[in-house]
Amino acid sequence: MARRCELTGKGVMTGNNVSHAHRKTRRRFMPNLCNVTLLSDGLGSGVRLRVSAHALRSVEHVGGLDAFLMKAHDAQLSDRALKVKRALQKKAQAAA
Repeated sequence: MARRCELTGKGVMTGNNVSHAHRKTRRRFMPNLCNVTLLSDGLGSGVRLRVSAHALRSVEHVGGLDAFLMKAHDAQLSDRALKVKRALQKKAQAAA
């Protein structure tokens, strides 16, 4: 399983450990990923996703999973998140 957020696309970054003697060795900065179930009001069910803690705060700030997915670009979403977004769009078109 890739270490990548399914909503924002945030992934592993690389950098240096720098000692007191200023020696540099390579290291990896891992994203803070959480397995969560987010409720979708439009679909009326929960969606299990692996998202970063930053994405959880963003989802709450925007007003829920449905609003976040409608604003998000398709390129940064995972396959599962894209499937949920398309289902929401179909439901919205059927209601209109």
